[in-house]
Amino acid sequence: MRRTTLAALCLAAATAVGLTGCLPGLDTADDKPKGPFAGLTGGEIADRAVKATTGASSLRMAGEVPDEESGGTIRFDVAVNTEGECAGTFGTGEGKADLIRTGDTLYMRYDEAFLRAQSEGEPAAETDAVVDMMAGKWTKMAATGSDAEAMAEFCDLDQLLGDADDVKSDATRGRTTTVDGTPAIVLHEKDGKERYTLYVATEGEPYLLRLDTKSAGARDSLSFSDYGKPVPAKKPGGEILDLDELAG
Repeated sequence: MRRTTLAALCLAAATAVGLTGCLPGLDTADDKPKGPFAGLTGGEIADRAVKATTGASSLRMAGEVPDEESGGTIRFDVAVNTEGECAGTFGTGEGKADLIRTGDTLYMRYDEAFLRAQSEGEPAAETDAVVDMMAGKWTKMAATGSDAEAMAEFCDLDQLLGDADDVKSDATRGRTTTVDGTPAIVLHEKDGKERYTLYVATEGEPYLLRLDTKSAGARDSLSFSDYGKPVPAKKPGGEILDLDELAG
């Protein structure tokens, strides 16, 4: 299992994290482990976790990842499924946005701070006009359009997890614990100076529950939940601003 535990997590066309490959060099923690996954090495457990996670019809992801473009952090909490639907929120230290994709339409709602941050460097009058028109209001555009491409791809679970299907992990087994009340086993991996801690469910399907990443001066964490649950992706009520129509 390499550093990418999800194939490509695109948030505002800015970020990628994942779970796809294999890390070199760690020995198994116990020749004859007992308890959950008795008889399996850490790598074998990780392989099962990848298979279960990539086979899910839907899941919810939440956490923080670095934004390499801005040097800041992107925070998100989004439910997504294999039907191309999603619903949730994302943002930075400067505002947030709500996101829904259902059918062929992408709906977005931005707060004022987010719009002003995205308009940095533009003339003040233009920024004020954008804020007056869009802040706090639902907008829509075709999910197949070029302006929506990055976010629309993020809403496709098959696309996100598509590369995570050939794993031969050398993870080591750790302690047992719980993640939000779900019993789990801890696995450890490394890649150079980066360290990864994975939490895998020990009851039911061996789903990935959490992934913590530690690198030079930074710690990131992703949580995974709501496997197989319906995604609350419904067209927003009230007035919706059609951005494709405005663009002509």
